[in-house]
Amino acid sequence: MNQVILEVNELSKEYKGKNESVKAVSDVSFTLRKGETFSLVGESGCGKTTLGRCIVRGIESTSGHIYYQKSEDEKIDFLSLKRKTLKEVRQDIQMIFQDPYSSLNPRMTVFDIISEPLRVTKKMKKAEIEERVKEIALKTGLNVSYLKRYPHSFSGGQRQRIGIARALITNPKVVVCDEAVSALDVSIQAQIINLLKDLQDEFGMTYLFISHDLSVVEHISDRVAVMYLGRIIEVAKTEELFTNPLHPYTEALLSAVPVANPDVKMQRKILKGEVPNPANRPTGCHFHTRCEYRTKRCMQESPDLVEVSEGHYSACHYAKELSLKGVVSH
Repeated sequence: MNQVILEVNELSKEYKGKNESVKAVSDVSFTLRKGETFSLVGESGCGKTTLGRCIVRGIESTSGHIYYQKSEDEKIDFLSLKRKTLKEVRQDIQMIFQDPYSSLNPRMTVFDIISEPLRVTKKMKKAEIEERVKEIALKTGLNVSYLKRYPHSFSGGQRQRIGIARALITNPKVVVCDEAVSALDVSIQAQIINLLKDLQDEFGMTYLFISHDLSVVEHISDRVAVMYLGRIIEVAKTEELFTNPLHPYTEALLSAVPVANPDVKMQRKILKGEVPNPANRPTGCHFHTRCEYRTKRCMQESPDLVEVSEGHYSACHYAKELSLKGVVSH
Protein backbone atom coordinates (compact mmCIF):
# COMPACT_ATOMS: atom_id res chain seq x y z
CA MET A 1 0.00 0.00 0.00
CA ASN A 2 3.00 2.31 -0.43
CA GLN A 3 2.67 2.79 -4.19
CA VAL A 4 1.25 6.24 -4.96
CA ILE A 5 -1.55 6.08 -7.53
CA LEU A 6 -2.77 9.70 -7.36
CA GLU A 7 -0.85 12.80 -6.32
CA VAL A 8 -2.71 16.06 -5.72
CA ASN A 9 -0.33 19.02 -5.82
CA GLU A 10 -1.33 22.54 -4.64
CA LEU A 11 -4.86 22.23 -6.01
CA SER A 12 -7.09 25.32 -5.73
CA LYS A 13 -10.61 26.21 -6.80
CA GLU A 14 -11.71 29.84 -6.76
CA TYR A 15 -15.16 31.20 -7.56
CA LYS A 16 -15.03 34.83 -8.71
CA GLY A 17 -17.92 37.23 -8.25
CA LYS A 18 -18.39 40.89 -9.09
CA ASN A 19 -17.14 42.25 -5.78
CA GLU A 20 -15.42 39.30 -4.15
CA SER A 21 -13.94 35.86 -4.79
CA VAL A 22 -14.22 32.68 -2.75
CA LYS A 23 -11.44 30.11 -2.57
CA ALA A 24 -13.39 26.92 -1.90
CA VAL A 25 -10.17 24.87 -2.05
CA SER A 26 -6.81 26.47 -1.28
CA ASP A 27 -3.44 24.92 -2.19
CA VAL A 28 -4.35 21.36 -1.18
CA SER A 29 -1.72 18.63 -1.52
CA PHE A 30 -1.87 14.94 -0.63
CA THR A 31 -1.22 11.49 -2.09
CA LEU A 32 -3.44 8.45 -2.54
CA ARG A 33 -1.75 5.08 -2.21
CA LYS A 34 -2.86 2.09 -4.23
CA GLY A 35 -5.52 0.01 -2.45
CA GLU A 36 -6.04 2.33 0.52
CA THR A 37 -9.05 4.29 1.79
CA PHE A 38 -8.10 7.92 2.35
CA SER A 39 -10.81 9.97 4.06
CA LEU A 40 -11.49 13.70 3.99
CA VAL A 41 -13.41 15.04 7.00
CA GLY A 42 -14.58 18.45 8.14
CA GLU A 43 -17.73 20.43 8.77
CA SER A 44 -20.12 21.51 6.00
CA GLY A 45 -18.69 24.14 3.70
CA CYS A 46 -15.01 23.28 4.27
CA GLY A 47 -14.47 22.33 0.60
CA LYS A 48 -14.55 18.50 0.75
CA THR A 49 -17.05 17.99 -2.08
CA THR A 50 -15.52 20.72 -4.24
CA LEU A 51 -12.14 19.00 -3.90
CA GLY A 52 -13.65 15.62 -4.84
CA ARG A 53 -15.32 17.05 -7.93
CA CYS A 54 -12.12 18.78 -8.99
CA ILE A 55 -10.27 15.46 -8.76
CA VAL A 56 -12.69 13.72 -11.16
CA ARG A 57 -12.90 16.92 -13.25
CA GLY A 58 -16.60 17.28 -12.63
CA ILE A 59 -15.63 20.91 -12.16
CA GLU A 60 -12.39 22.46 -13.38
CA SER A 61 -9.87 23.58 -10.78
CA THR A 62 -8.34 27.07 -10.87
CA SER A 63 -4.74 25.93 -10.38
CA GLY A 64 -2.63 22.96 -9.33
CA HIS A 65 -1.88 19.51 -10.66
CA ILE A 66 -3.22 15.97 -10.27
CA TYR A 67 -0.78 13.26 -11.31
CA TYR A 68 -2.30 9.85 -12.01
CA GLN A 69 -0.02 6.79 -12.13
CA LYS A 70 -1.76 4.96 -14.98
CA SER A 71 0.90 2.24 -15.07
CA GLU A 72 4.40 1.66 -13.73
CA ASP A 73 5.89 3.53 -16.67
CA GLU A 74 3.16 6.10 -17.35
CA LYS A 75 2.37 9.11 -15.14
CA ILE A 76 -0.31 11.52 -16.38
CA ASP A 77 -1.15 15.10 -15.40
CA PHE A 78 -4.90 14.49 -15.27
CA LEU A 79 -5.85 18.18 -15.33
CA SER A 80 -3.96 18.86 -18.57
CA LEU A 81 -5.71 16.16 -20.62
CA LYS A 82 -7.72 17.21 -23.66
CA ARG A 83 -11.25 15.95 -24.19
CA LYS A 84 -10.44 12.86 -26.28
CA THR A 85 -7.68 11.62 -23.98
CA LEU A 86 -9.71 12.52 -20.90
CA LYS A 87 -12.47 10.16 -22.02
CA GLU A 88 -10.00 7.27 -22.10
CA VAL A 89 -8.52 8.00 -18.67
CA ARG A 90 -11.76 9.00 -16.94
CA GLN A 91 -12.88 5.37 -16.81
CA ASP A 92 -10.07 4.85 -14.26
CA ILE A 93 -11.29 7.64 -11.93
CA GLN A 94 -14.98 7.48 -11.05
CA MET A 95 -17.31 9.00 -8.45
CA ILE A 96 -20.16 7.85 -6.20
CA PHE A 97 -22.43 10.81 -5.47
CA GLN A 98 -24.01 11.80 -2.17
CA ASP A 99 -27.70 11.93 -3.05
CA PRO A 100 -29.02 8.62 -4.43
CA TYR A 101 -32.24 10.40 -5.46
CA SER A 102 -30.98 13.33 -7.57
CA SER A 103 -27.91 11.56 -9.01
CA LEU A 104 -29.96 9.05 -11.04
CA ASN A 105 -31.83 10.08 -14.18
CA PRO A 106 -35.54 9.29 -13.55
CA ARG A 107 -36.14 8.83 -17.29
CA MET A 108 -33.56 6.08 -17.68
CA THR A 109 -33.89 2.43 -16.70
CA VAL A 110 -31.44 0.93 -14.24
CA PHE A 111 -29.76 -0.91 -17.12
CA ASP A 112 -29.28 2.33 -19.09
CA ILE A 113 -27.93 4.15 -16.00
CA ILE A 114 -25.36 1.48 -15.18
CA SER A 115 -24.33 0.85 -18.80
CA GLU A 116 -23.96 4.52 -19.80
CA PRO A 117 -20.26 4.83 -18.78
CA LEU A 118 -19.45 1.77 -20.90
CA ARG A 119 -21.27 3.17 -23.91
CA VAL A 120 -19.46 6.51 -23.56
CA THR A 121 -15.91 5.31 -22.87
CA LYS A 122 -15.60 1.90 -24.52
CA LYS A 123 -16.43 0.24 -27.81
CA MET A 124 -18.30 -2.92 -26.81
CA LYS A 125 -20.92 -5.08 -28.45
CA LYS A 126 -24.45 -5.03 -27.06
CA ALA A 127 -24.16 -8.58 -25.71
CA GLU A 128 -20.88 -7.74 -23.95
CA ILE A 129 -22.44 -4.68 -22.31
CA GLU A 130 -25.44 -6.72 -21.13
CA GLU A 131 -23.18 -9.38 -19.63
CA ARG A 132 -21.01 -6.78 -17.89
CA VAL A 133 -24.04 -4.93 -16.43
CA LYS A 134 -25.53 -8.15 -15.07
CA GLU A 135 -22.19 -9.09 -13.52
CA ILE A 136 -21.70 -5.77 -11.71
CA ALA A 137 -25.37 -5.67 -10.65
CA LEU A 138 -25.00 -8.99 -8.86
CA LYS A 139 -21.74 -7.92 -7.21
CA THR A 140 -23.40 -4.79 -5.81
CA GLY A 141 -26.41 -6.69 -4.46
CA LEU A 142 -28.92 -5.87 -7.19
CA ASN A 143 -31.28 -8.46 -8.64
CA VAL A 144 -30.97 -8.78 -12.43
CA SER A 145 -34.75 -8.39 -12.69
CA TYR A 146 -34.35 -4.78 -11.42
CA LEU A 147 -32.51 -3.70 -14.56
CA LYS A 148 -35.70 -2.95 -16.52
CA ARG A 149 -37.17 -0.75 -13.79
CA TYR A 150 -36.81 2.98 -13.19
CA PRO A 151 -35.18 4.67 -10.16
CA HIS A 152 -38.47 5.69 -8.54
CA SER A 153 -39.15 2.00 -7.84
CA PHE A 154 -36.32 1.72 -5.33
CA SER A 155 -35.43 2.72 -1.79
CA GLY A 156 -32.49 4.99 -0.97
CA GLY A 157 -30.19 2.06 -0.20
CA GLN A 158 -31.04 0.30 -3.46
CA ARG A 159 -30.53 3.53 -5.42
CA GLN A 160 -27.11 3.96 -3.87
CA ARG A 161 -26.25 0.42 -4.97
CA ILE A 162 -27.22 1.48 -8.51
CA GLY A 163 -24.90 4.49 -8.17
CA ILE A 164 -22.08 2.23 -6.96
CA ALA A 165 -22.66 -0.17 -9.87
CA ARG A 166 -22.51 2.74 -12.33
CA ALA A 167 -19.22 3.93 -10.82
CA LEU A 168 -17.63 0.47 -10.89
CA ILE A 169 -18.81 -0.64 -14.34
CA THR A 170 -15.61 0.61 -16.04
CA ASN A 171 -13.28 -1.16 -13.56
CA PRO A 172 -11.89 2.09 -12.08
CA LYS A 173 -8.63 2.27 -10.16
CA VAL A 174 -9.70 5.27 -8.04
CA VAL A 175 -13.21 5.97 -6.72
CA VAL A 176 -14.23 9.24 -5.06
CA CYS A 177 -17.03 8.50 -2.56
CA ASP A 178 -18.73 11.82 -1.86
CA GLU A 179 -20.75 11.37 1.36
CA ALA A 180 -21.78 8.03 -0.12
CA VAL A 181 -23.75 6.91 2.96
CA SER A 182 -24.81 10.17 4.65
CA ALA A 183 -28.30 10.21 3.06
CA LEU A 184 -29.07 6.65 4.22
CA ASP A 185 -30.52 5.13 7.39
CA VAL A 186 -27.94 3.83 9.86
CA SER A 187 -28.70 0.14 9.18
CA ILE A 188 -28.43 0.71 5.43
CA GLN A 189 -25.21 2.70 5.95
CA ALA A 190 -23.59 -0.37 7.48
CA GLN A 191 -24.63 -2.51 4.50
CA ILE A 192 -23.22 -0.03 1.96
CA ILE A 193 -19.96 0.43 3.90
CA ASN A 194 -19.44 -3.34 4.09
CA LEU A 195 -20.25 -3.59 0.37
CA LEU A 196 -17.64 -0.92 -0.45
CA LYS A 197 -15.01 -2.72 1.64
CA ASP A 198 -15.80 -6.10 0.02
CA LEU A 199 -15.58 -4.59 -3.48
CA GLN A 200 -12.29 -2.91 -2.60
CA ASP A 201 -10.84 -6.21 -1.42
CA GLU A 202 -12.00 -7.93 -4.62
CA PHE A 203 -10.93 -5.30 -7.17
CA GLY A 204 -8.05 -3.57 -5.34
CA MET A 205 -9.54 -0.10 -5.79
CA THR A 206 -8.40 3.07 -4.04
CA TYR A 207 -11.06 5.15 -2.28
CA LEU A 208 -11.11 8.86 -1.55
CA PHE A 209 -13.88 8.79 1.06
CA ILE A 210 -15.48 12.18 1.79
CA SER A 211 -17.57 12.35 4.96
CA HIS A 212 -18.49 14.40 8.01
CA ASP A 213 -19.35 11.28 10.04
CA LEU A 214 -16.24 10.41 12.05
CA SER A 215 -17.67 7.10 13.27
CA VAL A 216 -17.94 5.90 9.66
CA VAL A 217 -14.51 7.30 8.81
CA GLU A 218 -12.90 5.48 11.75
CA HIS A 219 -14.38 2.19 10.55
CA ILE A 220 -13.46 2.38 6.87
CA SER A 221 -10.26 4.48 6.60
CA ASP A 222 -6.54 3.73 6.47
CA ARG A 223 -5.58 7.42 6.63
CA VAL A 224 -7.55 10.58 7.38
CA ALA A 225 -7.15 14.23 6.34
CA VAL A 226 -8.98 17.01 8.19
CA MET A 227 -10.12 20.07 6.19
CA TYR A 228 -10.96 23.53 7.48
CA LEU A 229 -11.92 26.49 5.34
CA GLY A 230 -10.56 24.98 2.12
CA ARG A 231 -7.26 23.75 3.52
CA ILE A 232 -5.98 20.44 4.87
CA ILE A 233 -4.84 21.05 8.44
CA GLU A 234 -3.98 17.52 9.62
CA VAL A 235 -3.18 14.15 8.05
CA ALA A 236 -2.42 10.87 9.82
CA LYS A 237 -3.17 7.17 9.97
CA THR A 238 -6.66 6.61 11.31
CA GLU A 239 -5.78 5.19 14.73
CA GLU A 240 -3.06 7.79 15.25
CA LEU A 241 -5.36 10.70 14.41
CA PHE A 242 -8.23 9.46 16.58
CA THR A 243 -6.04 8.82 19.63
CA ASN A 244 -3.44 11.56 19.26
CA PRO A 245 -4.74 14.64 17.39
CA LEU A 246 -2.20 17.42 16.78
CA HIS A 247 -4.56 20.23 15.77
CA PRO A 248 -7.14 21.94 18.04
CA TYR A 249 -9.82 21.72 15.34
CA THR A 250 -9.34 17.96 15.09
CA GLU A 251 -9.62 17.71 18.87
CA ALA A 252 -12.97 19.53 18.75
CA LEU A 253 -14.28 17.24 15.98
CA LEU A 254 -13.24 14.11 17.85
CA SER A 255 -14.92 15.26 21.06
CA ALA A 256 -18.26 14.99 19.24
CA VAL A 257 -17.78 11.30 18.36
CA PRO A 258 -20.32 9.28 20.41
CA VAL A 259 -18.91 6.54 22.62
CA ALA A 260 -20.88 3.30 23.01
CA ASN A 261 -20.28 3.11 26.76
CA PRO A 262 -22.78 4.64 29.24
CA ASP A 263 -20.09 4.79 31.94
CA VAL A 264 -17.89 7.11 29.88
CA LYS A 265 -18.69 10.79 30.41
CA MET A 266 -18.48 12.79 27.19
CA GLN A 267 -16.32 15.92 27.34
CA ARG A 268 -17.37 18.07 24.41
CA LYS A 269 -15.14 20.81 23.05
CA ILE A 270 -17.59 23.47 21.93
CA LEU A 271 -16.02 25.82 19.38
CA LYS A 272 -16.87 29.46 19.91
CA GLY A 273 -18.02 31.69 17.09
CA GLU A 274 -18.95 30.88 13.50
CA VAL A 275 -16.92 29.58 10.57
CA PRO A 276 -15.30 32.66 8.98
CA ASN A 277 -16.51 33.96 5.63
CA PRO A 278 -14.38 32.16 2.98
CA ALA A 279 -14.41 35.37 0.93
CA ASN A 280 -12.81 37.23 3.83
CA ARG A 281 -10.54 34.81 5.66
CA PRO A 282 -8.77 35.72 8.90
CA THR A 283 -5.07 36.58 8.74
CA GLY A 284 -2.53 34.07 10.01
CA CYS A 285 -4.01 30.71 10.96
CA HIS A 286 -7.57 30.61 9.63
CA PHE A 287 -8.69 28.75 12.75
CA HIS A 288 -7.40 31.29 15.29
CA THR A 289 -10.78 33.05 15.63
CA ARG A 290 -12.24 29.89 17.22
CA CYS A 291 -9.15 28.41 18.89
CA GLU A 292 -8.72 28.50 22.68
CA TYR A 293 -4.95 28.00 22.35
CA ARG A 294 -4.29 30.94 20.00
CA THR A 295 -1.45 33.40 20.55
CA LYS A 296 -0.37 36.56 18.80
CA ARG A 297 1.74 34.45 16.45
CA CYS A 298 -1.36 32.52 15.31
CA MET A 299 -3.05 35.77 14.32
CA GLN A 300 -0.08 36.91 12.25
CA GLU A 301 1.60 33.82 10.74
CA SER A 302 -0.07 31.15 8.62
CA PRO A 303 1.24 27.70 9.66
CA ASP A 304 2.45 25.23 7.02
CA LEU A 305 1.37 21.60 6.97
CA VAL A 306 4.50 19.90 8.35
CA GLU A 307 5.39 16.35 9.42
CA VAL A 308 5.42 16.37 13.24
CA SER A 309 5.97 12.63 13.62
CA GLU A 310 6.27 9.82 11.07
CA GLY A 311 3.29 10.06 8.71
CA HIS A 312 1.50 12.58 10.96
CA TYR A 313 1.18 16.10 9.54
CA SER A 314 -0.29 19.16 11.22
CA ALA A 315 -0.76 22.83 10.32
CA CYS A 316 -0.44 24.24 13.83
CA HIS A 317 2.39 26.34 15.24
CA TYR A 318 2.16 24.51 18.57
CA ALA A 319 1.55 20.93 17.42
CA LYS A 320 4.52 19.67 19.44
CA GLU A 321 3.71 21.65 22.59
CA LEU A 322 -0.04 21.09 22.95
CA SER A 323 -1.44 18.04 24.72
CA LEU A 324 -4.75 17.38 22.96
CA LYS A 325 -7.37 14.75 23.71
CA GLY A 326 -8.43 12.10 21.24
CA VAL A 327 -11.41 9.77 21.27
CA VAL A 328 -11.99 8.01 24.59
CA SER A 329 -11.46 4.26 24.24
CA HIS A 330 -14.69 2.45 23.42
